[in-house]
Amino acid sequence: MSHVGVPRGTARKRRSLALLTTGVLTLPVLAGCSSDDGATGATAPQDIAVAGRSMVAEGGTVNWAVDALPTTLNAFQADADSTTTRITGALLPTLFPLDAKGRPQLDPDYLESAKVVESEPRQVVLYRLNQQAVWSDGREIGAPDFVAQWRALSGKDSAFWTARNAGYERIEKIERGADDLEVRVTFAKPYADWRSLFSPLYPKDVTGSPDAFNDGARTTLKATSGPFRLGGVNKATGEVTLVRNPRWWGSPAKLDSLVFRAVAPKDRTGALAAGRVDVADVDAASAHRIAQAAGGSGTDGQPLAQGPGAGEGPAAALRAWAVAHGSNAEAAAAARVAGKKTRAAADAYAAEQAGLRAYAVRKSLEPAYTQLALNGESGPLADDRVRRAVARALNRQELVDTVLRPLGLPAQPLGSHLALAGQPAYEDSSDALGGQDTGAAQALLADAGWTPEGAVKKSDGTKAGSEAGKTTKKDAEKKDATKKDAEKKDAEKKEAEKKGTGAAAGKAGSTDGKTGDGADRREPAPDDGLYIVGDDNKPGDGDPAGGATHVLAPAPAAAFHSSALLRQAGYLSESGISEDIPSRVTAQDKRPGGAAGAYAPVGTAAPAPAADGRRGPLGKDGKPLTLRFVLPSGPGSESLRSVGDKISAMLESVGIRTEITKVSDESYFQDHIASGDYDLALYSWPATAYPATDDRPIFAKPVPATDGSLLVEQNYTRVGTDHIDQLFDQAVSELDEDAARDLMKQADARIWAAAGSIPLYQRPQLVAANRKLANVGAFGFGTPHYQDIGFKKPQAAGAPANKKPQAAGAPADKKK
Repeated sequence: MSHVGVPRGTARKRRSLALLTTGVLTLPVLAGCSSDDGATGATAPQDIAVAGRSMVAEGGTVNWAVDALPTTLNAFQADADSTTTRITGALLPTLFPLDAKGRPQLDPDYLESAKVVESEPRQVVLYRLNQQAVWSDGREIGAPDFVAQWRALSGKDSAFWTARNAGYERIEKIERGADDLEVRVTFAKPYADWRSLFSPLYPKDVTGSPDAFNDGARTTLKATSGPFRLGGVNKATGEVTLVRNPRWWGSPAKLDSLVFRAVAPKDRTGALAAGRVDVADVDAASAHRIAQAAGGSGTDGQPLAQGPGAGEGPAAALRAWAVAHGSNAEAAAAARVAGKKTRAAADAYAAEQAGLRAYAVRKSLEPAYTQLALNGESGPLADDRVRRAVARALNRQELVDTVLRPLGLPAQPLGSHLALAGQPAYEDSSDALGGQDTGAAQALLADAGWTPEGAVKKSDGTKAGSEAGKTTKKDAEKKDATKKDAEKKDAEKKEAEKKGTGAAAGKAGSTDGKTGDGADRREPAPDDGLYIVGDDNKPGDGDPAGGATHVLAPAPAAAFHSSALLRQAGYLSESGISEDIPSRVTAQDKRPGGAAGAYAPVGTAAPAPAADGRRGPLGKDGKPLTLRFVLPSGPGSESLRSVGDKISAMLESVGIRTEITKVSDESYFQDHIASGDYDLALYSWPATAYPATDDRPIFAKPVPATDGSLLVEQNYTRVGTDHIDQLFDQAVSELDEDAARDLMKQADARIWAAAGSIPLYQRPQLVAANRKLANVGAFGFGTPHYQDIGFKKPQAAGAPANKKPQAAGAPADKKK
């Protein structure tokens, strides 16, 4: 991810990357303050086929699908990704891994204890190391490793290319304690999230010099300290192999080896069917196929059709047979060729389904949430009233149901930016903004000056607002003349139709809309509500950049007549929402002002909607209220696009038009979200148990740089306040966990009120896993215990109940 406007080495860096749609592996949930179980909201438990170690066989290899080979094995570099996190989790110490509820828990394999032993005049944390903890080269883990990592990540030496150093810059010194097993860390400023530090912990050989840190750890790790060690990286086959660590002092790994294999999301169903991978994150479509292969219904409980041609039915099959054996030789030959292709596809599909029977779909809620982002840097959304109107127009429950209910997962809108349901710190603060209320949304828009009257261009001398309703004598005379002329033309047309001469139809520009060349160019009636910027052919009118014309979705009165034509022209999807329009959004004045009289008085009711509940297009000074909605176009983004279509329809109901622009997954984040080239967008953030540290850059108020650019850190909505920043700063220095949590709840309420980010739902986590595997699947918040993953012993894998236990020493069922 690009950090727009943030120089390398900035102290505050998000620990994890923004996510797009499905098909992205879970990124780290980086821990938080431990506490009670007072969390609320809809939760889903882990689904990992739990089995005790005694029920797991020794040996075997598990192939785990990842998106791509990691570009670096250094988790603190900018290009570290989810695969880096997955691999280093099995190779390096994580001092406080997360449990199933997202709470950091001390790992006794590395620490005997860790606690704050002094808070005045300086905070001091004392780590007591497990006396057996060693690196794979035999050297003890100790204070030199902590010191080297602190110096590399403190931000004081720019020679180290670090992507994040939050917390390390607060350390004053690190010392050896009473003996070699103690590490004493003294902070210059209090740091509440101290448990987040030194995870993963690298050996001093990696962090001790810029060369080793920047380049040496990208492709190899000579020394590790986990249940596995690095066996090798094979770029040709796209594999990273981990093997059992003989120096590991904890519970030994059950598997002989663990192979992370690069498999693109679109290829995972085939890879699973062929047995090339044992574990893979999958999308909803693949999950349905796996459920179908097992002989049951889909993930939504409904029966599924079986492969190519399955939905044709007897009548269609009979017709196809008749054509293939009919008298028309050419048609028969084509039908036979098509039939062969269908049978071949059906055979291939059946073979894949047979292979997919070996897998089960493990499902939970991923530790990440999807939000609607509103870019408040410029245009209509720079006005907080418009942002709040967008939020109040949304039926978040309907959006959640679209994604989660078909999967059988808990479907409840997310109420927090800083914690997920099930985490101790979770509390629904959405009341600070308010729920769906169409009337409130319309009133906010009217108060901001966006009215139906404002969408129509005013003639010179016509005033906006209340003055627009006054009619002069000259206006009345002109209106009367226009009415009489229209009545005269209508009478002429009726007379011509009665005589059958067609004279009226032959007149150029006649009222039937036909021109002399015979082309049918019917224009919408003056009051039909369809507004097309640029009809007056004035360069730049409505588009200062001189870009292409904006074609908006039709207003209610014109929808029936216009939507079909626009859809045929490629401007509308089947839902009637505009999309793929190669045009630019007109930048509105950043100031909330406008022409005199543009604002309706506060509290004034908005104009009544049309009979179908929708409003006509809103505008200001003749410019329509249109928002550019950018969505990814990739094959794994279907559910996101479905949510986007529903959001567009909801906004249209209050008079806000959207232009949906679909872009490639590769350019979606870098070229649009990070650069600010959007008004509305959907993307996700991973959860964190340390919001005071990890979420600070996401919601920090952007500040101007000396070159005139905007320093946004990771606040890609460009919406923030000084008060929100102050609450984060107070929380990160508050050592009382309850007080720190209360500060974060206050910050979350203010983030809701600012309406730059509207959380929608926690992302679904769907993992296909070999049915013979134990302790792997949808981990949810929890950190995987790699040493416990393995193949179930025969009796644990479903052997008959009356079968006698296997004799001691009998060969185990291993997968090689």
